[in-house]
Amino acid sequence: MQTRKEGSIRRAVALVAVLAFTLLASAAFAQSELPDPRMDVFVGYSYYNPGDQNPLTPGIAPSMVKGFNSAVTWNFNRYVGLTFDTSGHYSDKINVGNFGFGPTIRYPMDHFIPFAHALFGFQKASPLGFSETEFLTMIGGGMDLRFTKLLSWRVLQADWVRSNHSFTLGSQDEFNGVRLSSGLVFNLGSLTPPVPPAATCSASPAEVMESEGVTVTASPSNFNPKHELAYDWKSSGGKATGNGATAQIDTTGMTGGSYTASAHVTDKKNSKMMADCTASFTVKDKPKNPPQIACSANPATVQSGQPSTISCTCTSPDNAQLQPLAWTTSMGKIAGEGMNATLDTSGMGAGSATVTTTCTDARGLSSTASTNVNVEVPQKLEASKINECAFPNKVKPARVDNTCKAALDDVALRMQREADAKVVIVGMKDAAEKPKDVDAHRATNTKDYLVTEKQIDASRLETRTGADGGRRVEIYLVPAGATFNEGNTTVVTAPAPKPMKKKAAKKPAQ
Repeated sequence: MQTRKEGSIRRAVALVAVLAFTLLASAAFAQSELPDPRMDVFVGYSYYNPGDQNPLTPGIAPSMVKGFNSAVTWNFNRYVGLTFDTSGHYSDKINVGNFGFGPTIRYPMDHFIPFAHALFGFQKASPLGFSETEFLTMIGGGMDLRFTKLLSWRVLQADWVRSNHSFTLGSQDEFNGVRLSSGLVFNLGSLTPPVPPAATCSASPAEVMESEGVTVTASPSNFNPKHELAYDWKSSGGKATGNGATAQIDTTGMTGGSYTASAHVTDKKNSKMMADCTASFTVKDKPKNPPQIACSANPATVQSGQPSTISCTCTSPDNAQLQPLAWTTSMGKIAGEGMNATLDTSGMGAGSATVTTTCTDARGLSSTASTNVNVEVPQKLEASKINECAFPNKVKPARVDNTCKAALDDVALRMQREADAKVVIVGMKDAAEKPKDVDAHRATNTKDYLVTEKQIDASRLETRTGADGGRRVEIYLVPAGATFNEGNTTVVTAPAPKPMKKKAAKKPAQ
C-alpha cells in the first residue's frame, strides 16, 4: 500500500505533466519570435540521488526529494554562455550543497531552447554531525520553454553529479548520482543592441517656383513613445518656421537651385536620445513668359471696299508693362489705335487679307497673332437666255404647240426655283411674214400660257419683239438686281390676240 506522501508526489507529477503538455502545445502553435536574453536566472525545485554505494555507510546518502536549484547564466551570444549553479538538498541523515561554474551551450529554436553544460566546483556534504567539502563535477543539460520575452519554464534539467567523500576512517564514499530540476527562468536584457533613434525627412512639393512654399516633415522612430520630442529646423536657403514635426520653408527671393532642410529631433527627457534627418527640394526661377495675344475680325468676310474691325486682347502673364500694338496686313490698308484696328479693303480684289498683330512688353518679349479677312467682289448680274420656242405652223403662226409647251414647262420650273427672278419673252418673225405684228402675238401667247397654265405671276413676265430672226420666241432669265440689256428689242404694248374659233365638225353622210 502506498503512503500518503507517495500519493501526493504522484499527483504533483501528474499535474506537472498536464501543465507541461498544455504549455508545449501552445508554444508549438505560437509564431512570434522572441529576442535572445543577455542573462538567464533560474529558480526551481530539485531532486538529488547521490548514488552512494559504500557498504560501510549504507543509507547515509539516500535520495533527497527536498531540494532547490538556482543558476545564473551570462550569455556571450545566443549559443554560448557562462553558468554559475548552486543547489541544496536535505534529508534526515545528510544535507548536500552543490556549487558549480562552467560553460553552457544553447541552441535557441524560437520557443524551445535545448542546452548543455559542464560545471566544475565543490560539493559540501554534512553527515554524522560533521561536514566535508570535495571537488565536484556536474555534466548535463535540459530544455527551456519560453513564454514571453521575460519568462521561460525550465521543463527539465538533468545532471550527472560526481564527487568523492570519506565519511568514515578507511572508507571512501563515491557519489556518482543524478540531479533533476525544474522551475522558472527569468530572461533579462537582450543580446540584440537597442535600435538607436532615427528620423526621416520629406519635402512636399519637392520642386517649387520662387516664392512658393515648401512643407517639410520629420518622421522619428525608435524614440520612447511616452516622451515628448523637440524639433529644431534649419534650411540652407529661405526661412524655416515651425518647432513641431512639420515646418514651412519660405522661398521668397531665393535663386534657382537645390536646397536642403534639416531637422534635429531630441527626447525632452533624455537629451542623449536624438536623431537628425534632411530633405532636399528644388527652387526654380520664375520663367519670363512672353505676352499672350488673341485677335478676331468683325466681320470676317466683307465685300471689296467695305471695312473690317480687328479687335485684339494682349496680356502679360508676368504683369510686365506692354508696348503699343504693331499692325501689318498682306492686302489693303490697316490703321490701329489701342487694341483695335480697321482694315480698309478699297480697291482690293477677291482674296484673303492676313492681318498680323505684334504685342511687345517692356522686356522685349513679344508674341504675334494672325487674323484673316475674306474679301469678296460682287458678281455682275446679267440676263441670260434659257430657252426658245419655234412656231412652224403657217396656218396658225402664233399658236403655242405642244413642243413649245414642253419647253415652257421647264421655264416655269426654273422660275419657281428662282422666285426673285423675272423672264423676258422676245417674239421674232421672218421679214416677209404677215401679219406684221405676228412676233408680238407669239410673245404674248407664250406669256399667256405661263400665266394661265403654269400660274406664273404676270408681273414677272415681260414681252418684247426683236429684229427679224425667224419664226420663234427667245426666253431670257433676268436675276434680281440685273437688267435686260439685249439691243434691238421693243416692249410689246399690244394685247394678246383672241383665240381662234374652232371649225364645226362635219356631219356624217346619211
